[in-house]
This record gives sequence, C-alpha cells and structure tokens, in this order.
Amino acid sequence: MSDLKALVRRVYDEVFNEGKVELIDELLAENFVEHEQMPGMPSDREAPKMYTQMARNAFPDFRMTVEEVLQDGNKVIVRGRSSGTHKGEFWGMPPTGNTFDIAFIDILEYDGDKMVGHWGVTDTAAMMEQLGGAAA
Repeated sequence: MSDLKALVRRVYDEVFNEGKVELIDELLAENFVEHEQMPGMPSDREAPKMYTQMARNAFPDFRMTVEEVLQDGNKVIVRGRSSGTHKGEFWGMPPTGNTFDIAFIDILEYDGDKMVGHWGVTDTAAMMEQLGGAAA
C-alpha cells in the first residue's frame, strides 16, 4: 500500500494551497465520490476542482492547514483549519475583506494510491459569521 499520508498531504499542499487543480485527475480515481456535496456542485471528482477554484477566487490567500493525519487501512482522517481573506464573491456574497479561520475534519478513502471518497465536516456557520454573513 502506498504512503497514504504523503498522498493526502499532496492534496492539501499542492491542490488546495497552491491551486494545482490539474493534479486532481492524478490523485483522485475516476470513480471518486464526494459525500460532502455542496449546493450546485457535482458529486464526482469535478467537485474538488470546482471547490478549489471557487475558494481560491474568493480567498486569494486560501489555506488549508493540516494539523493531524491518522491512517487506518485504506482510510485517512485529516484534522485541520481553513483560512483566508474574503476578496472575491463567495456563494453569492460580495467580498467583505474579512478573514475567516475555521476547523475541518475530513475522512478520505483510498483504493491503492487513488482517492475514491471524501466525507467532511466544516464549520460553515462560523465561516459565514466571520465573513459578516449569516450569524451562527
């Protein structure tokens, strides 16, 4: 089995933090399923592509900081924080210039060296409150 922790760090470091969306096709399987489906987004590997582009357009300094990575067989759990400064439209909300810093937990499933599934919990209510949108 591949070093899944290293593969996971590539997703966060290179895809989310550096914006290398083209790596998604290399790191995620064709049959990838997004179980944390956001409004208006597909549930296949196009979802993380769209999310990354949306996040980096709205928050040019968007960052996902990995604080802990745990592996059990073919599943990896990531605990971390997301942060950024609101400089572009985000889910219909015009830019506020406010920053956000919220916790997330992701569970990633692998088949060999390809990610086949993602489940996540993100404190979206806290994010919107920090940006000046709806209160938590």
